[in-house]
Amino acid sequence: MTDAVLEVLFAGPHVSVQDAGRPGLMRFGVPASGPLDRQAFAAANLALGNPPDAPAIEVSLGGLVLTCRSGEVGFAVAGGGFILDHAAQKRGSWTIATLRAGEKLAIRPGHWGSWCYLAFAGALQSPLWLGHAATHALSGFGGGRLAAGQVWTVAGTRATREGAFPCPVFARPRHDLRVTIGPQDRFFTPGTIDTFLHAPWRITEAWDRMGVRLAGPQIAPEAALDMLSEPILRGSVQVAGDGVASVLLADHQTTGGYPKIATVLDCDLDAMVQLRPRDLLRFTAVSPAEAVQIARAEAGRRHRYRETLTRP
Repeated sequence: MTDAVLEVLFAGPHVSVQDAGRPGLMRFGVPASGPLDRQAFAAANLALGNPPDAPAIEVSLGGLVLTCRSGEVGFAVAGGGFILDHAAQKRGSWTIATLRAGEKLAIRPGHWGSWCYLAFAGALQSPLWLGHAATHALSGFGGGRLAAGQVWTVAGTRATREGAFPCPVFARPRHDLRVTIGPQDRFFTPGTIDTFLHAPWRITEAWDRMGVRLAGPQIAPEAALDMLSEPILRGSVQVAGDGVASVLLADHQTTGGYPKIATVLDCDLDAMVQLRPRDLLRFTAVSPAEAVQIARAEAGRRHRYRETLTRP
């Protein structure tokens, strides 16, 4: 194993180091963070033979440009339909290659998707916070955001294989999000809940790693907001007093006092974050029992896909 030294030439907004997240600390007010698209993140690592939770770089629509100062290292990119410009070749994401001294790697948005993940064969030398490299965007704690001029070291190796690997169907953007209603549906009239479920919604430009605001009908609560702040989850659909709905994501706050009209099934969130601003989506209600069945089926589907990536 040798060190590859990489320099950041350009990094767009929200490009950061992530590992699988910082679980078990929300009771202390620490968000879990981690990748927005957890399946694509794990796929990039597994395609290289890394543990699925190894630190990698989360790349936004802003893009990323790196150059290799010295050494060489295998890399994989998964997530979205991004375009890679490397060693005078253009290729799509969901691919493995080797970055050598003097070469440049540029990752830019393609026809679909909002996030992709750049993993390296070996260990990205990243700062840790509370034992994890996952970056909390507001504070910058963890591995941190990438910026031009930074130098990163990877204790890396060449990739054991190169070329494209499969992009699963479930990695594509999902416009129909399954939800369970509540837990604060008591604050909304039956008509308002019906509007929430049957009206079209649109992803807005108001988004970050904490959450995304939706454009659509006003669904203001119909009762005094007398609820106490309580723990909240990734996927909660929170409605502010002005009737604007937001879906909470990886860096969401650990408690909140706005009512949640619904919760998006966790297995739909990775595909949801690959939607782009102005994309349409709809919500479909399922019962808690149905949600459990769907989650189990989707977990099996993802496990089978991961197994294909670990085969020689």
